[in-house]
This record gives sequence, C-alpha cells and structure tokens, in this order.
Amino acid sequence: MSADSPAVTAPAPADTAGASPRGRHLGLALFVIAAAQLMVVLDGTITNIALPSIQTALGVSDANLAWIVNSYALAFGGLLLLGGRAGDLFGRRRMFQVGIALFTLASLLGGLAPNEGLLIGARILQGVGAAIAAPSALSLIATTFPEGKPRNKAMGVYAAMAGIGATVGLLLGGILTDALDWRWVFFVNIPIGLAVLAGTRTLVEAERHQGRLDLPGTITGTGGLIALVYGITRGGEHGWTDTFTLTCFVVAAVLLSAFLFIQSRTGHPMMPLRLFKDRNRSGSFATMLFIGAGMMATFYFLTLYMQLILGYSAVRTGFANLPFSLGMGIAATASSKLITRVPPRLIAGPGLLVAAIGMFWFATLTPDSSYAGHLMPAMFVTALGLGMGFVPMTLGAVSGVEHQETGIASALLNTAQQIGGALGLAVLSTIATSAANDRLPDAAASFYRGVAAKDQGLVADAADALTHGYTLAFVAAGVMFLAGLVVTALAVNARAQEAAEGAAPVHLG
Repeated sequence: MSADSPAVTAPAPADTAGASPRGRHLGLALFVIAAAQLMVVLDGTITNIALPSIQTALGVSDANLAWIVNSYALAFGGLLLLGGRAGDLFGRRRMFQVGIALFTLASLLGGLAPNEGLLIGARILQGVGAAIAAPSALSLIATTFPEGKPRNKAMGVYAAMAGIGATVGLLLGGILTDALDWRWVFFVNIPIGLAVLAGTRTLVEAERHQGRLDLPGTITGTGGLIALVYGITRGGEHGWTDTFTLTCFVVAAVLLSAFLFIQSRTGHPMMPLRLFKDRNRSGSFATMLFIGAGMMATFYFLTLYMQLILGYSAVRTGFANLPFSLGMGIAATASSKLITRVPPRLIAGPGLLVAAIGMFWFATLTPDSSYAGHLMPAMFVTALGLGMGFVPMTLGAVSGVEHQETGIASALLNTAQQIGGALGLAVLSTIATSAANDRLPDAAASFYRGVAAKDQGLVADAADALTHGYTLAFVAAGVMFLAGLVVTALAVNARAQEAAEGAAPVHLG
C-alpha cells in the first residue's frame, strides 16, 4: 500500500528469522488470520440484531440509534487507508497486533457501557482497531504461507470468512442477545481477540517501507465525513435550517475540499488520486458506494421491522436473514464464472436493477405482512441482485492496477463500501424517522409507551407510523441502487477479459 516509497527490508524478527515453511505452525497461523477476519467482518452485523434491546436498555433515541452502527463504519472506512499505510511503515504483524488489541479492548468497553455516549465511543474505537488490523491480515498471508497449496488454502479460508462473517454475525447476535444479554455481542470478541493475539507469533513479518503517514489527509478526510453524516442526522431531527446543522455542512465542505487538495499535493497521499483516472475503476468505486449505502440500510431497517413490528425474537430475526446470505452466495458464485465471458456492466447492471426491485418490494410492507409470502422472497431477490454487483465491481477496482498498488485499490473499494454504508444509513434513517414522526409525533417513543402500558391502540398506531417510515427508507435505498446502475452503465465499459485480469482477493465486509 505504499507504492510511492522504495521498499527497505526490515530486520527479521527474532522468533521467525530463518524459519522454514515446514517449521512454521501454519495451522495456527491460519486460525489466527481467519479468526481476526471473522471478528472484524461479523461486527458489522452482529450489533444490528441487538439494536432494539440496546435502545430499550439505554434509552437511545431513534436518531442516535443509527450512530451505534454508523460510528463503527465511519471509523473503519475513514481510517482504513491510514491503517494500511501504518502496516507498510511500522510492520504489518506489529500493526495487526495493535489493531486486534485495540479492537478487543473496545469490545470490553462496549459491553460495559452504561449509556449511549460511551457505547458509541467504544464503537468508534472498535472501528479504529479494525482499520488498523484488517489491511495487514491479507498481506500476512503472503508473508507467512509458502506459495502453492498452503497459500491458496489460506486465501480460500480468508475469503470464506469474509463471505460468512455477516451471516455468523446475524445468527450469533440473535443467540447471544436472547440467551444472555445484548452486552455479549461485544463480550464475545474478547476471548477471540485474546486467542488471536496469543497466536500472532506464528505470523511472519513483512518488509517495511520508507515514507510517512498522511495525518493531515486523515484528519481532514475523516473529520469531513463525520461532519457530513452528523449534519444529515441532525437535519432530520432539528430541521435543515438549524444553525448547527448548516455549520456541520459548511465544516464538511471545507474539510473534504482540504482533503482533496492535500491528496493532490502530498508526496505520500493516503488516497492516491491517480487511481481514479481509470473510468472503470472510478465507476467501480462509485457503484460500491451506492451498494454499501443500500445494503447496510437493508439490514438495519429489516431488523427493526422484524423485532418491533412483527415481534420476532433476536434469534428468530437472525435466522430469518438466512435467505439474504443464500441469495448473495448463489449470485456471487454465478457472477465469478460469468465475468470471464460477459462484460462487467452486463452483470452488475441487471444485478442492481434486481436489487432495486427487491427494495421496492420491501416498500410494500405493512404491519401485518407475512414472512414466507413477503419478507423472504423480497430478501432473496435483493440478495441475488447485490451478489451480481459485488464481483464485477470488486474485480473492476483492481483490474489494470500495478501489482504493488492492488492493496490500496482493494482498500479504497472497501472504504467506499463502508463510507457509503455510513452516509446511506444517515440519509435513510433521517427519512424513516421524519416520515414516522409526521404520521405520529415521536413514533418510536409512543411505541414503547404503548408496549409498557399495554395500550394496543397506541401500539398499533405507532407500528403503522414506524412501518411507513421504514418503507419510505426502502424506496430511497432502491433509488440508490438505481443510481449505482446508472454509474455502471455510463462509466464501466471494460470487456470481459479485461475485468478478469489482475484479480486479487479483496476484503469486503
């Protein structure tokens, strides 16, 4: 991730110097990397299932509830490039250890959090840890496992963890929340994190590079995104002409403009702008932004709908999401085979159209909708469409990139997905909350009051208002997928063979 700097070989760590592939504990090393990957990816969804329980326990408002998800995504996406650069400069194994330790500590703090402010702070810290650890995990496979079967096996397991992480998060989140308490969706990371840290001595350190961290770029870029997301969230709650809301938008514009200026002038940019000169790559990044926005919102609002409106338990909600994972798996497998024969826009474009149809299907939900006749088929259709979009956009991001820059191109794609999710959820939660409150003032609080007082009339009115808000958010998510379709049609013009060349594993989650 540091193509700008010449590589210099760092002294070999004492515990790995001279180690041969036969002498390494490759099985343990594989467990370490796979467990870390699983922990980072599943944390993007495990908290979703516990959101209604967290909201009740800590008295979180509807507007702030989205921040429990968004704070992690913003920190992860906003600092991912810096984390990769830190691994290049200070040693990937060392930064992997730092990231996992920070993530584990943050999980402990999140589980102990007595209020929403400290919980959101812990989620930010989790995102920072993930941003430091995740970029190094893939690189450590190359330095630890010999070429051939051992490395191929490790890559396969790594990719599998990325694929099943979301599903495991949904199921595990439901089981822990119902069987124990919502706090265990954070506590569960502690034994995993400690086990990973104990096994990191089996990993082989990579060569280090000269250069420096782009701290001005990190501060302006991440700060600008936080100001933008907060402004969107506050605007829906306090009005778009609110002085502080407008101030957030001005600050965001200034900081993001400064970020782009810094990236164009610094010798060691966090986000090399030259990677955006290729229209296919830029189109892939932009499309992934829209995919991330709609997909994160899907999990968020479906969780609230199933638990609050349909009365599902956390465990049942987790299992109810399985068709989503099944559809994604089927479509991604088919897309990976088609990509060598069909231009990527002819796979991703129809896929995004199918995903939009699924979202518009969700938009017809009512408080009495059935799972088998409505939720399940809409979920499967949406997942099929998204699965068709992921593979072409992933390959489009790394196709034609110099070998030494595939890491940063992959990281940029993941950054686009995370930042898109944070921005999308901010916009859609604002739409949902405003629409619900227009139909019934303070709809979420009214729902909980009705449940506590066993006032079925108030519960029914509030459920109708909340469902109205969710359905409008699904409409907006469908429009985001259609926007991604337009970008794909206009910007992605690679041929089938071009898209297939230079494919590299990419962390998505």
